[in-house]
Amino acid sequence: MGLINLIKDFLDAGGGVLYVVALVLFLMWTMIFERIWYYTFVFPKEARLMIAEWENRADTSSWQARKIREAWISQMSEKLNTGVGFIKTLVAICPMIGLLGTVTGMITVFELMSLFGTGDPRDMAGGITQATIPTMSGMVAALSGLFISTRLEYTARIKAEQLADRMPQH
Repeated sequence: MGLINLIKDFLDAGGGVLYVVALVLFLMWTMIFERIWYYTFVFPKEARLMIAEWENRADTSSWQARKIREAWISQMSEKLNTGVGFIKTLVAICPMIGLLGTVTGMITVFELMSLFGTGDPRDMAGGITQATIPTMSGMVAALSGLFISTRLEYTARIKAEQLADRMPQH
């Protein structure tokens, strides 16, 4: 129960923008785990079926057979890369959403300054907190997805190349 309250207090301190960062982060990691699942469990089965179908073909060396092979590899490469661009977009959006939190937090500070003056720094602390927490959270969210999204892109390319290598032209 204490952890939930701590998370809620953190989200409240960061303002409404922090909820958007959390939503984007959740969506990004859901997509990442889906890709990992696909690469680990679904793709190997699809690749085995495609390789078996290729090996059962009577003709694997003609121009038409090469074009069929290229089309199949292209289809599998497209499946491997599905969603990776969207994940990279979510990674790029996270810092921008965090900066939006900076803007809204500073607006809060300036509103307080115009109403009460600059006499009490304690009044401005909430706005400054609201300005810094979303920025930091947006950067952390982006960094958490940056390495993985690059790794997913690399994995997709390697798996497509391995598939092509396992479908020889005789």
